[in-house]
Amino acid sequence: MKVKNTLGVVIGSLVAATSFGALAQGQGAVEVEGFVNRYFTDVQRDYAHNEGNLFGGSIGYYLTDDVELALSYGEYHDLRGEGSQGSKNIKGNLTDLKAIYHFGQPGVGLRPYVSAGFGHQSIGDANSGGRNHSTLAIAGAGAKYYFTEMFYARAGVDALYNIDQGDTEWQAGVGVGLNFGGGSKPAPAPVVAAAPEPMPEPAPEPAPEPVMEAVRVELDVKFDFDKDRVKEESYGDIKNLADFMNQYPQTTTTVEGHTDSVGSDAYNQKLSERRANAVRDVLVNQYGVDGSRVNTAGYGETRPVADNATDSGRAINRRVEAEVEAQIQQ
Repeated sequence: MKVKNTLGVVIGSLVAATSFGALAQGQGAVEVEGFVNRYFTDVQRDYAHNEGNLFGGSIGYYLTDDVELALSYGEYHDLRGEGSQGSKNIKGNLTDLKAIYHFGQPGVGLRPYVSAGFGHQSIGDANSGGRNHSTLAIAGAGAKYYFTEMFYARAGVDALYNIDQGDTEWQAGVGVGLNFGGGSKPAPAPVVAAAPEPMPEPAPEPAPEPVMEAVRVELDVKFDFDKDRVKEESYGDIKNLADFMNQYPQTTTTVEGHTDSVGSDAYNQKLSERRANAVRDVLVNQYGVDGSRVNTAGYGETRPVADNATDSGRAINRRVEAEVEAQIQQ
């Protein structure tokens, strides 16, 4: 008989599984089970007692520690029809695929579950004498009790909704099975508190950042009308600028020459350049400032600082200016 072959395969799998060395529940585990269900049929089937037995087996794979995907096959027995074909023994089978969610933690003890899935039922028709093929939506609940990490017993009940015919049937059953090959994480080892380390010496406070201050020296040398000779009275101011530049050798400067408005633009431009070069010569040749650090520029009469309409204003505009700035630490 087919049912004997089916049960033989399941029982053989259960026995063979005992040879595996690594037996554990959890993600990656495989479960094989043999079961028997009591099948309660709908009255429209015209069966003699509206109930029978389903013998079969299943194999499942744990996608996580809690979620299992299980495929099962069973064959119906002890069903008798009382339809137009007379009294006859009804044969059939049920194949289903279900997702099962387990509650609790993997290990020895009780794990309730709920399940849902779909099945295909092929069963004899008491009236036509042929076969009735139906698609079933299946929902169930139950519990497994694990006597060891690998061996368990199960009891559960399923509702079978016939999508094709629109009726609902029931089955309740028990099974035994083996669970092996899983990778459930072991319980973490107890943490032993380490002895407290001595308090580190306080780090010394960092030295304060130096505060920098900008220091500037300005030069303003006046010239006689239409002259480019540096007057003796201006040498002291030029020396002060030279001393500052020699103290801070990273500094540079541009000496700028200017004129009043008397004369042509071209003449005044040349005169302003000669005045700037005259002051540069004193800085470089007389006070030792590196010539690469001193540039010159002439602006003619284009940048007056006083009124060129008066003698006093024109005297102020006949000038050479320079400035040097350095950052020093306070």
